[in-house]
Amino acid sequence: MTHIQMTAADVVGQTQFTAETGGFSLTGRLGGGIDVTGFASAAERYLTAVLRPASANSMALNLLIYTTGEKDPAMTIRFGILPEVRSTIVIDKAWFRGDVLFPDAPVGGLKVVCHGHAVALADITRMELAPLPTAAVTTLHVTNLRYTNDYPRIGLDQKVLVDQFGQNANKDWPEKIHSETELQQRLTKAADEEPALPVSSWDKYGGSLTQPLTPGTGFFATKKAADRWYLTDPAGNAFFSLGVDCVGAANDCRIEGIHNYLEWLPEHSDPEYTHFFATGHTPAGKPVESFAFTQANLQRAFGSHWYERWQEMMLHQLRGLGINTIGNWSDRALLRRQALPYVTMLPQFPDTAVHIFRDFPDVFAPEYTAEAQKSAAALAAKKDDPWMIGYFLRNEPSWAFVDHLNLGAEVLANPARTATKEKLVAVLTAQYHGKIVDLNAAWHTDFTSFDQLYTTAAVPAAADQDLRAFSRQMVKQYVSVPAAACRAVDPNHLILGMRWAWVSDPDLIAGWEDYDVFSINCYAMDPTKELDQIRALGVDRPVMIGEFHFGALDAGPTATGLEAVSSQADRGTAFRHYCEAVAATPNGVGCHYFQAYDQFALGRFDGENYNIGLFDICSQPYEALGAAVRATAQHIDAINAGEAQPTAPLVTELPMIAY
Repeated sequence: MTHIQMTAADVVGQTQFTAETGGFSLTGRLGGGIDVTGFASAAERYLTAVLRPASANSMALNLLIYTTGEKDPAMTIRFGILPEVRSTIVIDKAWFRGDVLFPDAPVGGLKVVCHGHAVALADITRMELAPLPTAAVTTLHVTNLRYTNDYPRIGLDQKVLVDQFGQNANKDWPEKIHSETELQQRLTKAADEEPALPVSSWDKYGGSLTQPLTPGTGFFATKKAADRWYLTDPAGNAFFSLGVDCVGAANDCRIEGIHNYLEWLPEHSDPEYTHFFATGHTPAGKPVESFAFTQANLQRAFGSHWYERWQEMMLHQLRGLGINTIGNWSDRALLRRQALPYVTMLPQFPDTAVHIFRDFPDVFAPEYTAEAQKSAAALAAKKDDPWMIGYFLRNEPSWAFVDHLNLGAEVLANPARTATKEKLVAVLTAQYHGKIVDLNAAWHTDFTSFDQLYTTAAVPAAADQDLRAFSRQMVKQYVSVPAAACRAVDPNHLILGMRWAWVSDPDLIAGWEDYDVFSINCYAMDPTKELDQIRALGVDRPVMIGEFHFGALDAGPTATGLEAVSSQADRGTAFRHYCEAVAATPNGVGCHYFQAYDQFALGRFDGENYNIGLFDICSQPYEALGAAVRATAQHIDAINAGEAQPTAPLVTELPMIAY
């Protein structure tokens, strides 16, 4: 074990450094880095430290890893920590291999994400442990910074962070619940009073009665008119999909090992609450205990029939906001009510026993085609449902988180003799007319036969162009095989694409012809650039945004999510600006806000704890945000038709707290 003694010289940036007994502190708007380059050459496996922010808000930090010849970090490992309490971080050199996107955090820690490509220890030139910039002056205390081969024992503080309702115990906001009586009164009123719909010109699906586009097919469809794409509802009216994801009361509140942060938790044997305990899994598959505070709160308000009452209340609330689409990952029973149109996702994307890279399957294997047909069979039960807009094939493949990933190079580097590698060898053999001497001349190699491509792990730089061409074939196969299988089972509904986290490489558009709608998840203050990029790449399809959100720190949880603003009112203005921007672009046909409920203040299953909900953990709507959602619904159709211009201003963006 090696203890690391830091000095001011080890801190990069303008952050103030203060030495302490056994540790040090960083103070400022942070963003300055702590030099830990020595970890690369150290014999030990783990970099660990104990961190405590002197702040009411969570904090996000990066381990930035630079390598020879690269200006930007080759890999960035981001993680989050809770406010005002000690958190132990553990960085594992095994993550440097790049094959894990979401490692597990230590007990009491928040989410961990590994961005970038694999790095070799010998290539590392610099490593910095860097808190993300903060909007306010913040102090971070650091102790026990060390390199070690032993996974550390985790010690947690004794401090109540959430109250009996699962709310942030150390913050107040207008909608916060302070007693069980108050909870009962507010939720009963919300369930009993169905609000007036904010848009009188909508048909029963939420389509525009003032803009009929087709005779209607009985299902949702797409239509291109005057160089502008639209969705049409089953009646044939123009339909802009204004949606919200994760409409459900499950709200997985991770409590594994952190009971001392909870003001209240029932015994597992308590018959009134035992069914709200569950065992889920972390991203890496470890079991993790959770408790459904949202459901417990609903039971407090409505008694044993809380679920039926919640469904009515939620439908009232969504319709009253002007939401016309229930987004992905929502309560299935709510979808069966046929009260609002909805989107869904293929329950299981086809997979193979052997992967090429991360979760990218062996797409040219017969196994992939067979698994695609099995996956598509799940659509048969919904193929005649007119309320279903369509389905996404999957969400945010982890292999596509690596910018400009060359999948063809990964095929060559992977030692497995996959069907995809056999296809690659066949393509190269045909391309070079069976002459290995010609491939050697192009690649600057000395292979004696094409068969050697099965056993080499080296990827010559000169092979990049050939391998990228094959990479595009792989993405096309990845898309077209499941799309064809799904369309054979369900010809009635729209294939809504892959929900790419972002278009990390132009090759990701390959196969766009097999979609009815191209989809991305776009976290930005304004999505216009991303929508324009897709059109510029040649995709002649409407685009749906599957996720976006805005968070603030004046209510609820202690992290903002991926886009941060200053208040709940600014969240509303940002929502309206974003949706209006989507509707104003020629290819934008919908956007779905992520998500219905705030995440738990201590972290969901993977450690995210963002103030991003339309509703808090007690099912209370954020009124300022809700008012803006209603205003959005009232004007969105005219903007989508090109008859009106967006009016909501662009809100000032703050440094995010997200992981």
